Amino acid sequence: MASSAKDTDPDGVEFIQESDGRVTAKDRLTGVASFGETRAEALRMLADALESHEEATNHPDDEVPESDAPWL
Repeated sequence: MASSAKDTDPDGVEFIQESDGRVTAKDRLTGVASFGETRAEALRMLADALESHEEATNHPDDEVPESDAPWL
């Protein structure tokens, strides 16, 4: 079962401790989330995910840049 650390900042980051030991970091404003082995790693991964999200939302559908993510 995952547990969540909450604060009162609606534009902040929510950390969720997953049952497998990983940490999920979720941006409350956009709903974008990513995970890592530590909070610091989860934040770094979230920063990358937010950058990709911002790029995608700033381009028309036919102009979205090709992803360089190895899993896509």
